[in-house]
Amino acid sequence: MRYRSFGRTGIELSVLGFGAMRLPFENEAESVRVIQHAFQSGINYIDTAPYYGDGLSEPIVGKALKGWRDRVYVSTKNPIEDASGVNFRRRLEKSLKNLDVNYIDFYHMWGINWETFTERIIKPNGPLAEAKRAKAEGLIRHISFSFHGKPEELIKLIDTGEFESVLCQYNLLDRSNEAAIAHAQKCGLGVIVMGPVGGGRLGITSPVIQGLIPGGVKSSPEIALRFVLANPGVNIALSGMENIKMVDENVAVASREEPLSEAEQAKIIESMEQHRKLADLYCTGCQYCMPCPNGVNIPENFTYMNYHRVYGLTEYSREQYRKLGTPEQKWVEGKKAVDCIECGQCESKCPQKISIMKQLKEVHRELGI
Repeated sequence: MRYRSFGRTGIELSVLGFGAMRLPFENEAESVRVIQHAFQSGINYIDTAPYYGDGLSEPIVGKALKGWRDRVYVSTKNPIEDASGVNFRRRLEKSLKNLDVNYIDFYHMWGINWETFTERIIKPNGPLAEAKRAKAEGLIRHISFSFHGKPEELIKLIDTGEFESVLCQYNLLDRSNEAAIAHAQKCGLGVIVMGPVGGGRLGITSPVIQGLIPGGVKSSPEIALRFVLANPGVNIALSGMENIKMVDENVAVASREEPLSEAEQAKIIESMEQHRKLADLYCTGCQYCMPCPNGVNIPENFTYMNYHRVYGLTEYSREQYRKLGTPEQKWVEGKKAVDCIECGQCESKCPQKISIMKQLKEVHRELGI
């Protein structure tokens, strides 16, 4: 396993982190076994959160830490549900109890944006003040934040100087945070990347993705992880690993000494840019077609079609299409392409003049198998 210095903290962390949100939660003993196998393989950073696994993740991580606490760095999160420092402290104490630890190494303000920071976090006697008190008491070692918003807001949060590390998205399919990651490195923050394999999208076999490097690679996750770790601003690629096989495969990639060359990185970026332009010909995701009177999530349907047609991620696309509009899909609202009633309102609003109704039929024909 390779290790990197984590921002200005002076801590050496494994370049591969364990994300504890996709464990086999129905089998506690197996979940603990998978985590401890990761520790034995050299991973020394584990990330969890109060709601992962319907609340099971933190207690399972706590059990897996037995015998490892002095060798592993633990991250969890506070959802910042309000501007109350008292409630922030209550949630912190619950996580400490769930994890059965005396302190948390990296405590993240969970999924914040600039509005959350200004309207809740920095209020008098609010979450930031309480986080600093908890740090002074030794309950938190490092105050961090995770982020899902716009890159310009990420840079503003970095520039507040209040945080020591950031957890953000970055992968082959989404490089929008690239400049912000470089800025975080310049400012001395540790950078953890979530979704290095695109939230599972790049975990699926794709000849298109695997062919980005001359000679190819064994799998799509391999090139995805190698690409993220080739970025000098990235300290850790955080992967949600659900079994020992997955741990072993990711550890093997993260342990490779030879990085992608500059020529290989340039080739990958050039190829992905060409693919992105092809995808934009189909739909840029501008959202002008929305809302649909019948609740069809038009951009999301077209996104799945792009993954299938442009990137060869067909298995992933069909599975996500199947889930759309069902209770299985908790994170994305709206219905499938098949629910289009052909009212035509979307086509009159589309700046690209896409034949949306025709294309939605194609989506269902290709993905609704």
